[in-house]
Amino acid sequence: MTNDMRKPTRAVRVGELTIGGGAPLTVQSMTNVPAEDFRGTAEQIRRLEKSGCDIVRLAVPTVECAPVFRYVREAGVKCPLVADVHFDYRIALAAAEAGADKIRVNPGNLGDKWKVREVAECLKSHGLPVRIGVNGGSLDKRLLEKYGAPTAEALAESAMEEAGAFEDCGFSDIVISIKSSNVGEMLRANRLVRSLCDYPLHIGLTEAGDDYSGLIKNAVGIGALLTEGIGDTLRVSLTADPLDEVKAGREILRAVGMDPRGSIEVISCPTCGRTKIDLIGMEKKYKEAISNIDTHGKRLKVAVMGCVVNGPGEAREADFGMAGGVGKCVFFRGGERIATVPEEEAVDYLVRATLDALGE
Repeated sequence: MTNDMRKPTRAVRVGELTIGGGAPLTVQSMTNVPAEDFRGTAEQIRRLEKSGCDIVRLAVPTVECAPVFRYVREAGVKCPLVADVHFDYRIALAAAEAGADKIRVNPGNLGDKWKVREVAECLKSHGLPVRIGVNGGSLDKRLLEKYGAPTAEALAESAMEEAGAFEDCGFSDIVISIKSSNVGEMLRANRLVRSLCDYPLHIGLTEAGDDYSGLIKNAVGIGALLTEGIGDTLRVSLTADPLDEVKAGREILRAVGMDPRGSIEVISCPTCGRTKIDLIGMEKKYKEAISNIDTHGKRLKVAVMGCVVNGPGEAREADFGMAGGVGKCVFFRGGERIATVPEEEAVDYLVRATLDALGE
């Protein structure tokens, strides 16, 4: 799957980035520092930027918190910033005035139609897009009564109705997200909405869980949609450090071959009775050593295998790799042996080979 195989969507500009329109996929996360802690928010966003986060969303619970966008920009943050707004339309107006690059709303909880129009007019005057977020846990009561549960059909109908509320105001710079804690419903809802419109889709699950169970649910759901050509930006929502969300998002993009930043894909065997080296520890050490390497957009596949019986053959498609022996490791390229080094030197050798392949 490559970017040009994704289903066509309209392009929506968010700061210096584009969502949809064939633009590279982006990874998002959200701050969890108290909204009134402007300094702590700026520091966390800088860490997220450094970790590979493309777009950061901030909860803005009150009008008084809206100036955080101006503060963060003055602190040197470059990435696009999204204001997460609920219930009070005035917060959206204040966030737009303060420098937010996109506003995330649920028109259904903004109140009267004139309030939605006020937000739409403000966004138009500032050249900002809106993200319409629909979640299974906050579905309109009318739709819950109609469908009996937050089904895929209910979620899709809500998304289209709420997009229509902005379209009725002459506003069409819209990104839609339809999220659920249920993988199956999330998949069906996104497929349905994609069949009905060409709005860019922000994909992911909500209330997915921690950095183990939640990661698995997100990988299944997000990965499935991406392989079908659905999705223009994503967030791996986890009950964990936001930095873990970014790491997980990048890993999912690498797994489907769609990370525009390039990647180092590490393939490794599950170990067996033939394994005579500390493969688990060596694989972790190698991945830690390369975690902050700039690939300059290149893609590498590196094999870290437990034994020489199947190692080179199973990893023949890797650019290069290693396979364990007794107290030593064999290095290979294209399935052919190129060197043998002691086990204790193997990870350093592999890191140097990686840097050489990247031209470092």
